[in-house]
Amino acid sequence: MDGKTIKIGVIGYGVVGRGTVESLIGNAAVIRDKTGLDIVVKGIADLNIDRKNDEYTDLVEIKTKNADDLINDPEIDIIAELIGGYGAAKKFITGAINKGKHVVTANKALLAVHGREIFGLAEEKGVSLGFEASVGGGIPIIRVMKEDLAANNIQEIYGIINGTANYILTRMTKEGKAFDEVLRDAQEKGYAEADPTFDVEGIDTAHKICLLSSIAFSAVIPFDKIFVEGISNIKPVDIEIAKELGCTIKLLAIAKKDDSGMEVRVHPTIIPDSNMLSSVDGVFNAVCLTGDKVGTTMHYGRGAGGSATGSAVAGDIINIARNIAAGCGSRVPVLGFVKGSELSGLRSIEDITSCFYMRLMVVDAPGVLAKVGGILASNGISVSSALQREKEQGGEYVPLVFMTHETKGHNIMAAAEEIDELDVTVEKSVVIRVEGER
Repeated sequence: MDGKTIKIGVIGYGVVGRGTVESLIGNAAVIRDKTGLDIVVKGIADLNIDRKNDEYTDLVEIKTKNADDLINDPEIDIIAELIGGYGAAKKFITGAINKGKHVVTANKALLAVHGREIFGLAEEKGVSLGFEASVGGGIPIIRVMKEDLAANNIQEIYGIINGTANYILTRMTKEGKAFDEVLRDAQEKGYAEADPTFDVEGIDTAHKICLLSSIAFSAVIPFDKIFVEGISNIKPVDIEIAKELGCTIKLLAIAKKDDSGMEVRVHPTIIPDSNMLSSVDGVFNAVCLTGDKVGTTMHYGRGAGGSATGSAVAGDIINIARNIAAGCGSRVPVLGFVKGSELSGLRSIEDITSCFYMRLMVVDAPGVLAKVGGILASNGISVSSALQREKEQGGEYVPLVFMTHETKGHNIMAAAEEIDELDVTVEKSVVIRVEGER
């Protein structure tokens, strides 16, 4: 193995692309000492390559606007696709695989939506497809699940895997600010995109839990079957009441499997402050896995950023390079399993049992509590506690909060629809699922 050269082509020289090249070139001596390999970035393709001259681009042989120049180069062993999106990225990945090249990507959206096709093509062509950087930025989690925990049945995954949403909820919790105010500030600081929909509405998180749950449960999970709810309806009053209950609100990705089936969902969740995930703040990510043999493990770190994500891409490249040098090709199946589970369907969010937090904004008048309580009772919902907050100064309405015992999702949704039709309610009910004992 000693002295072998492995050549890399990088498609996309944005934040992650540069972070990857910086890791591979800047730490080339470290990588050589650890692997005995010369891992060389032969080429970079980017539509704006003419404007991206730096100390790293000056060291590569090929600088091009055309990704096919790298895909068709017979000397390049591994292609790193780092442009994101669907159309062009899918074309480049499948083109590289069809050329017999190994591929590394950070493109969780593409793999979540088109993974079945891409994973199947990689297996058919006998090449490796690395996607460690697609979940959790610099946190090693994909390889841990595929290899280190291969002797376990993974039973549960709980994850905070979107830094933007977690940053916003952290600021709301610590500073008492409203969602819109914190979002604007996050956009100004570069923590949120100009269009933050994917982050704050849970879509990015759903892409990631789609991949994690597919690996964990040995079944390709259909992205369009995952329940997704974002954080834009969370208000400071919800944060404050959660605090009074000794709890925190987090946007969680949750996946569970037992003898009765599987569930995969993304939504704001109230968790007790004793839960390890409650202390994961700011742009940091964390994933808790529960296996039948290992128990619960927690994996924590920076969930985004060029250096952290580039490190994960580089890690996949190094892993594949070692396989090439050892002549063992694709050593681990793309999703970590040879024979997958039968996926009979995911449990509907309406059939999942949970405790719930329900907040109403109601007219401050006699009989309101009785009306609402009657609707909850008629839908089979047992209340563990009820709380009415004082009116805000100059306000006409009061928050009325219920914490329920366990009930099916369809019960709480049916009750919320009825309550929202009452003439004493002034805005749509806010319903948040509760996980863990308070």
